[in-house]
Amino acid sequence: MKKKIKGFLIIGVLLFIAIYYYIAIPAINIHSQEVWYFGLVVILIIGVFYAIKRKLSLSEVRTDKVLKGFGLVIGALVVVFLVGSLLSSPIFNAKKYQQLMKVDEDVNFTDDIQEVSFDKIPLLDKDSAEILGDRKMGSMVDMVSQFEADSIYSQINYQGTPVRVTPLRYASLIKWFTNRGEGIPAYIKINMANQKAEIVKLEEGIKYTTSEHFNRNIYRHLRFTNPTYIYGELSFEIDEEGTPYWIAPVKDFKIGLFGGETVGKVVLCNAITGECETVKVGDVPTWVDRVFSADLLIKLFDYHGTLKRGFFNSVLSQKDCLETTDGYNYLALDDDVWMYTGVTSVNGDQSNVGFALCNQRTMETKYYEIEGATESAAMGSAEGQVQHLKYQATFPLLLNISGEPTYFIALKDDAGLVKKYAMVNVQKYQIVATGDSVSQCEEEYLTLLLSSGIKEVAKDERVVEEVTGTVTTVAQAVLDGSSHYYLVLDDGDEIYDVSVVDFIEVVKIKEGDNVTLEYKKGEEAHLVMSLEYN
Repeated sequence: MKKKIKGFLIIGVLLFIAIYYYIAIPAINIHSQEVWYFGLVVILIIGVFYAIKRKLSLSEVRTDKVLKGFGLVIGALVVVFLVGSLLSSPIFNAKKYQQLMKVDEDVNFTDDIQEVSFDKIPLLDKDSAEILGDRKMGSMVDMVSQFEADSIYSQINYQGTPVRVTPLRYASLIKWFTNRGEGIPAYIKINMANQKAEIVKLEEGIKYTTSEHFNRNIYRHLRFTNPTYIYGELSFEIDEEGTPYWIAPVKDFKIGLFGGETVGKVVLCNAITGECETVKVGDVPTWVDRVFSADLLIKLFDYHGTLKRGFFNSVLSQKDCLETTDGYNYLALDDDVWMYTGVTSVNGDQSNVGFALCNQRTMETKYYEIEGATESAAMGSAEGQVQHLKYQATFPLLLNISGEPTYFIALKDDAGLVKKYAMVNVQKYQIVATGDSVSQCEEEYLTLLLSSGIKEVAKDERVVEEVTGTVTTVAQAVLDGSSHYYLVLDDGDEIYDVSVVDFIEVVKIKEGDNVTLEYKKGEEAHLVMSLEYN
């Protein structure tokens, strides 16, 4: 009988440990704090079952040699853990922490950040993307009763366009049970430039997700695939063919037991098949956009900016200490996603001393020394322009508008929908332009730059040319409230723009008339300077 009880106790201990591991899924790695907690829990469980098996009283527990041995092991683990944590900290390794991230400061803003078309700029933030995603999901009557949108919404570049993508998830435990055989049939893709939401249906469903409950749960699947890997923050991405993947960065600790966290490898997990591939950071395919999370990049840049003169200087005198501001956003550059954040002095002044751009795939980091308003100050200026409407500003994007570092801000109503746009000059944040559309906002901003003397009107150096021919096409349009006639002559496909305000007689011209035009060349249409016809 005693042997049976002993066997049951052993089985109970092993079963309890197995269940705990299955739920907690710690990495079997000395650098993982979770595995240290797991070890302590295991020792405590064994000690408790030992005391129950021996039917020890409280006084016997205190004197039992085996339990004292357990206590010594637990004490030794706690001491090693605490000492390892202390010796891994910036207190003793300030220089190593400061050098975790290499920052290129020999850069020029206008050279690196070219003026880009607004169809390549993310005009929405994550919250607005979620609203669009939920609305799109609500319109899919064949799915909405079974699935809902996950809250991941990873920002990536897909075929040269900034988009956010997120998988669907099972709406409830019952919906998971009835649908898990076929998996999740689609994911949501939102174009951040034109605000178009799309449900992308798959031929084969996504089997590995965050809403699975057993072995196909993506966290558990990754753990059992690589038991020793310590994973960072997962992201959901799609390759250039639209195949969904989970991107799982593998942490690498450069300093002591627990210090100097960065990323050494990446696991690419096909969300449909569960197939996993481990690659080094330098070998990550270019379609992957997010290896280093924004929070990790912020932490590494803060180490770089605050620990230049050692740990105690960063706490006491704080000389030459810089840190990131309270927020970040994303820019699409060279088919990569770059995290943008402002940089300010630790001493707490109300202005930025520069900006940092960090590549989320490679960790390449650039620092631009440009003094100006903080993002929060720019957001306040933008909200002040529409205070009667009570719109709220999103965290800004940093753009190059006509060679000027400019905050671009979306203004949202109480429902979270974007209603207006604002542009705020970084160095002179009293220059604020707003508009119902991006183009309208940009036009007002450029006007303000001219009127404030920041920019001068460019001298028109185009040469006046002359052409004579027969009119083959006449078309009319209204631009900015003014009528224009567009002529095409028999000499080719060139288009000539004639303003009615300047040449009222153009209304008499018809196809077949002979005309002589003096004009200046333009990209789409040539500007007519004089007009003769018969």
